[in-house]
Amino acid sequence: MSALPPVPDLETLLSGGKRAMAQALAAVETRRGTPGLVALLDAAARAGRALTLGLTGPPGVGKSTLTNALVQRARAAGLRVAVLAVDPSSRRTGGALLGDRARMKTDPDDRDVFVRSMAARDRLGGLSDDAVAAVVLLRAAYDLVIVETVGVGQSEADISLVADTVVLCIQPGSGDSLQFMKAGVMELPDIVVVTKADMVEVARRAQSEVAGALSLSGAGTRGWTVPVIRLSATQGEGLDAFDRAVTDHRAFLGTEDRRARLRAEQERKWVDEAVRVRFGTWGLALARRMTISAATPFAREAELAARLTSRQD
Repeated sequence: MSALPPVPDLETLLSGGKRAMAQALAAVETRRGTPGLVALLDAAARAGRALTLGLTGPPGVGKSTLTNALVQRARAAGLRVAVLAVDPSSRRTGGALLGDRARMKTDPDDRDVFVRSMAARDRLGGLSDDAVAAVVLLRAAYDLVIVETVGVGQSEADISLVADTVVLCIQPGSGDSLQFMKAGVMELPDIVVVTKADMVEVARRAQSEVAGALSLSGAGTRGWTVPVIRLSATQGEGLDAFDRAVTDHRAFLGTEDRRARLRAEQERKWVDEAVRVRFGTWGLALARRMTISAATPFAREAELAARLTSRQD
């Protein structure tokens, strides 16, 4: 049996380009909980600098087309970009089914664009623990990280575990806005995009319906009003307005320590979710009563896992 490749340290990850990142992501899937990987993930969490955009919405809404456009605009602005596409899992292999990921158009020779697909595994929320760890690594090494998830629904809000800005994509004429009202997910997005704006009247009607649903749900946080943008990524319509909305939300997070508080809450949830997935609700309840010496999220997860495992033996 061949030996597993070594886990890179943070310095190697940041200087080693796509090869080092691919090696680190492979370690995420094969070395969960090992000291080297825990140290790398905690260091990457502290170094995380990228704006992380989470794109979610039903299949076929145009998330990959929008991602393509965002990557091209970011590269034109000189930004280094990573894309993590979280796809449904194959029932046979457990691996990612690429789906419309084949529509992603990036230059393989561009060292400053990194694209990876990962399987959702059995997580209803769309993000496995491996995907959370992958985002942590990517946002330490790139300027912009785009996370594209399987879909959206009441139980599918995991994108908020990693995103600074959550973008909900809605297709006009599909009844999505009414479904989202029923599903109770209108509190999820920071920005709503109505795709395929070339369907002019239908797109305007969808925009109005979504704006009404947002106002009724009380979406957004104090001081932030969720914008609803009509957009056609293929024609370039609405992309400037989208960029302004993202910039405005980033500035909003930069005030009153909001981004630091958001990421601290995300880290707490990472640990809770990792424990719950591995040990169930009994394990999570027990873990919350334990006094843990580790201060960083992945070290806390590893310490809790070791102690809970010993309780099972």
